[in-house]
Formats: sequence, structure tokens, C-alpha cells
Amino acid sequence: MSTYGLFFLVTLAIGGVAWVFLYPILSGERKAERRVASVARSEPIAARPSRAAAGKTRREQVEGTLKEIEQKRQKAKRVPLHLRLARAGLKWSKQRFMITAAVLGVGAFLGMMIFGVGLLPALGIGFAAGCGMPFWMLNFLKKRRENRFLNNFPDAVDVIVRGIKAGLPLLDSLRLIATDSAEPVRSEFRAIVETQSIGMPIGEACLKLFESMPVPEANFFGIVISIQQRAGGNLSEALGNLSRVLRDRKKMKAKIQAMSMEAKASASIIGALPIVVMGLVWLTSPAYIALLWTEPLGRVMIACCGCWMFIGVMVMRKMINFDF
Repeated sequence: MSTYGLFFLVTLAIGGVAWVFLYPILSGERKAERRVASVARSEPIAARPSRAAAGKTRREQVEGTLKEIEQKRQKAKRVPLHLRLARAGLKWSKQRFMITAAVLGVGAFLGMMIFGVGLLPALGIGFAAGCGMPFWMLNFLKKRRENRFLNNFPDAVDVIVRGIKAGLPLLDSLRLIATDSAEPVRSEFRAIVETQSIGMPIGEACLKLFESMPVPEANFFGIVISIQQRAGGNLSEALGNLSRVLRDRKKMKAKIQAMSMEAKASASIIGALPIVVMGLVWLTSPAYIALLWTEPLGRVMIACCGCWMFIGVMVMRKMINFDF
């Protein structure tokens, strides 16, 4: 074999060994470079999915849900009588409420006529007793029921959060509240469970809670459940945040009540002072103050003073009551 042939074979062998051992390394480096270049290469925004677009889509879903809920609320601004009775916790019918109001009005009118107050004052007092007193009682019972609901509602939301974290479905957690909670939380959640059992989606059933319990906390709860059912998300985290908000609102309400007690006490003293002074004057010298209800001018003065006192009490009440 010639020298050129031997040199050719040696060169070919070295090249083959180099090809076997160096090609995988070089090809891997080229693949890595191509991968980095493909990632770094700018593509059209419309060609690839964007997180901002996904977030915008979810935000649009939430906004659409809130607008739909608000539109449904605006359609029924006037509260019917049967719903007002339910909010007050009374299981009365409309006829029973009307009969009770009529009996109160007629009874107050006859009582004033027996005491010889006069026809017009008796009519006024009878009208106030028949038309004002029943609705005032409804508002009083409604406020008292709402306060009891707000005292127990954060604990109920915490129970739902723990149930969901433990693996229970939302409906089973609601059934647990409807069975073991205190009134009126128990009856309200029982109504949600019964409404859902007849075919209504659970999100809409929770939104019904605001109709029977018109407080912001119930509205928050219904909106959270409705949005989670439509747009998805971590329900336990959302309800946990809602529970913290409810407890913070409860603390703020208690703090406001504590800070406004001095103003309320002052308003009570100022409002009761004329009545107390009038009673003391009547005890010491009844003939002196009897002119206020024996003379026509005295009666007019008492009526005017009563109206001004009522306006003053309402103004002071508005000044010391805080809504948040």
C-alpha cells in the first residue's frame, strides 16, 4: 500500500471517530440555540394566547354577572307586604295584618273619644295607630332579626369554608348550616337548600338570600357564590376572604356604637328634658301648667312644641347613626 493510501485511511478513521463522539454534542448545542431563538423570537400578539387576555375575559364575565344581578335588583324596588312580613320573621297573611292594623286604629280612636280629646285629635291618633304603628313594628322586628342574623352569619361562613376544605360539596355544607345553626341563619339557609332542590341553580338560590335578608353581608355572600359558579375559582379562598370582611365589618360596627354612645346619651337627655320638666311642674303646681291643655291656645302650643321636638329628635338620630 502506498503512503497516500495509508494517509487517506488514517484520516478517514480519525474523521469517523470524531463524527461519532462530537456530532451529538454539536447537534445538542444547535438544538438549544434554536430553542432559545424560537422563544426569543417576537411573534404576533394575536398568534399566541395572552394572560392579560385571559384575565380580561374573566373580568368581563364577573362584570357581566354583577350587571345582571344589579338589573334584577332594580326591577323590584318596591317591597310587597308579604315580603316585609317575611323579613320581620312573621308568618302572617296580608289579611291578618290588615285586620290587626284596623283593630289598632279603631281601638285608639275610640279610646281617645272616651277620654274626651276631641274628634280631630282622635282621628289623627287613630290614623297613626292604624297606619303607622304596624309598619313601625315591622321595621323594628326586621332590624332585630337582621342583627341576630349578622351576629351568627360570619360563623356560618366559616363552617362552609371548613367543610369545603375538608372535601364536602357546597350543597352539603349549606345543609349543615340549615340544620345546626341558630335562628334566623338556620331558616334562611334552609330556604336556600329548598329552593335549590326544586331545580334552581345554587348561585341564584344564594342570591335569593338578599331578598329575605336585605343586608350587605347577605348580598356579598350571594355575589361570591354566583360568580364562582359562573366564572370558576377557589371557592374556599373566596369565602375565607368574605368571612374576614364580615368580621371586620362587625368590629367596625361595634367600634362605631361604642364611640357614639356618648352622643346618644346626650341626645336622650336633651329629648327627655322638656317632658321631665313638664311633669315636675305639673306635680308642684298643676293649676299653672293646666292652661296648656285646658285653653285652645295652650293646645296649639303643645302641638307645635311636639312637632318641633319630634323634628329635633329625628335630626339628632340622623346625626348619631352611621351607615357604612
